[in-house]
Amino acid sequence: MDIFDRYAPYIQEFIYQNRWDELRAVQVEAAQAIFQSDDHVLICAKTASGKTEAAFFPVLSVLDGAEDVGFGAIYIAPLKTLINDQFKRIDLLLRESNTPVFHWHGDVSASHKKAAVKNPKGILQITPESLEGMMMNRSNQLAHLFGALQFVIIDEIHFMAGTDRGNQVRCILERLAHVIGRHPRRIGLSATIGAPDASARWMGEGTDKQTQVVFVRDEKYKFKLACEHFFTSDAKSHTVEENQMYENWGDKYSYFLFSDEANKYIYQFARSKRKTLIFLNTREETEYLTSVLRGIAEERNESDIFYIHHGNIAKPLREATEADMKDPDKQTVVCATVTMELGIDIGFLERVIHLGAPNSVSSFVQRLGRSGRRTHLPEMLLIINEDIVKPDALLPHTIPWDLIKSIAVAQLYIDERWIEPPALKTMPFSLLFHQTLCVLATAYEMKPDDFFPRVHHLSSFRAIPEEDYRILLRHMLKTKMLQLTDERTVIVGLEGEKLINSYKFLATFKAFDEYKVMHDGAFIGTLTSETPIGDVFTLAGIAWEVVEVVAAQRIILVRKAGGYSAFPWPGSYREIHTQIIRQIRKILLDNADYPYLQPQAKARLQQAREAAQASGMLTQPVIHLGGKAWCLFPWLGSKPSWTLRRFIKKFCVKKFALSDIEYGDWYYIRLNIGKGDGHQLWAHIQAFFDSNPDKDTLVGEKENPAYERYDPYIPQELIRRGYIADRMEPVKIERER
Repeated sequence: MDIFDRYAPYIQEFIYQNRWDELRAVQVEAAQAIFQSDDHVLICAKTASGKTEAAFFPVLSVLDGAEDVGFGAIYIAPLKTLINDQFKRIDLLLRESNTPVFHWHGDVSASHKKAAVKNPKGILQITPESLEGMMMNRSNQLAHLFGALQFVIIDEIHFMAGTDRGNQVRCILERLAHVIGRHPRRIGLSATIGAPDASARWMGEGTDKQTQVVFVRDEKYKFKLACEHFFTSDAKSHTVEENQMYENWGDKYSYFLFSDEANKYIYQFARSKRKTLIFLNTREETEYLTSVLRGIAEERNESDIFYIHHGNIAKPLREATEADMKDPDKQTVVCATVTMELGIDIGFLERVIHLGAPNSVSSFVQRLGRSGRRTHLPEMLLIINEDIVKPDALLPHTIPWDLIKSIAVAQLYIDERWIEPPALKTMPFSLLFHQTLCVLATAYEMKPDDFFPRVHHLSSFRAIPEEDYRILLRHMLKTKMLQLTDERTVIVGLEGEKLINSYKFLATFKAFDEYKVMHDGAFIGTLTSETPIGDVFTLAGIAWEVVEVVAAQRIILVRKAGGYSAFPWPGSYREIHTQIIRQIRKILLDNADYPYLQPQAKARLQQAREAAQASGMLTQPVIHLGGKAWCLFPWLGSKPSWTLRRFIKKFCVKKFALSDIEYGDWYYIRLNIGKGDGHQLWAHIQAFFDSNPDKDTLVGEKENPAYERYDPYIPQELIRRGYIADRMEPVKIERER
């Protein structure tokens, strides 16, 4: 039977009405996997390839006409905005069917949730945190709500695979399977999955089903790419406020204190299209560029078409921006962070501009794919900024690392279609702590031995030894997170109740206190810390002066101010794969031409190649910079680099009298050597890692390297163990260069 014939009649009618000539390859292959097996299915295909329909058409067809009480399918997405967007798309599709769709997260009305609970059927679209909340707060209703559950669709699975948040989803689904007596089928969706087989194993782990991979690789995928390079301008051309900001924050802000030439270049290219999305890597950069572009528009007496979109902007302002992006009659330029990276429908986007090097190949592909839908090719312009190279600059400071990284990221995808594999965790103690409280809060009380089959045996924790879990449980009792009753059962303790009752508890990612910023009764956005009266900061692309702080209600009242002043939002740890670092070396080593490089970028690459090749840094691991100064070039990604840095700190500083150590991101290590020389230091490093050392020796017994959300509540010895297992990798020294 043809796949089209197996679709529900209303879906067939939907296809006719939309004048589809044929189903796409991903839709055919996904439907075959869903219709013809009971396996989980991981669907991998490029952005705008029809993945959503590939999953929902067969799922909805299976559910069509079902009379059982309970949701037939759950759709899990990492962002509320993505759920809202998909809700509108699916609701439109289902109007002719008898399959209802409900969405559920913090911004959904109580009446909508009440209707969903009263008559649970069809599709439930929900965030991981809201699903956790349902598990905890509606434990007596779970069989009623999910007794008929057949499918769980996990969108943007690359965003969650291997993370605490993704592992939380797996824990929830396994706990839910325990309640309803079976594992519903899982369907994962992603446009930028690396190592799909590994992701498929991760997605299906802990269930009784295999996972099929539907991987539609478009080898002929074409896109337009350009890359241009600019130097930061002389400090005299910046405002007093900008120069002060640079003095206070240093290199962090040099990346977006562009020259007038660069600003006008960005402005021109952004304005030359009807719809442009400008990606930046931080909220500070996003605020700054929005302010700059609006200033240029004002100087030229041109319309302000510039918007801003990031997680601290008020929801109404973000939604207004999204609506204007979809409006075909309105010229719109949006400066955004990762909030626009995922698959929110923003209509037809003509061009993406990316300031700074993409953080990963996955991010590059995801952001590129936001543009060029329908019949147009995706289009991206990369803009790279670099501080002016001083005449007396040391060798590593003369290399435009951000430019080379951009080329490396692009070429890994262009040449090899390579994307980072998921970084899977083996010792997620923070999540184990969280799930222990979640399961206990759901059960109200448990016998001590019940924690092992109910929590420890969840697939995310199988690598954690049983004794380590006992250490954690004893610590939770000691710190009053748990309490032992007279009947020798365990309940949530006083400190545990305080934690659980916090509105932030359901999330496994780090959450910060938020202060609402209000202007004349209007909600502008949020800050992550209190700021004093008279202080000036930029939010939503506008500078504000603080006039009052209502601390008890976490409200900051403001009025408009001039200029620009950055607010230091907390950042997150970003990993970089060794493959990218070694691609950087390859680019510097050869003389390949990249046609997408614009004149200034092409010239700067040639300068960098000449300097790098002449110095010997590409063929020798250590270079003498003069006097006591040396530079190491290990060409390693972030995890093995952390391991190397720890070895240098613990076993080399005293032995070689090291001082003035500079870690140049992940690209080099510059240092002064007081005893011996750089060749002896490198030989010492090489001998150590050739011996296949135990990573435990590099982390002190009393160290407490806490990084994850709930690490402050975990015994130090377990934090140390988890750090060694999941944050460090062996250092593999390249023998031939």
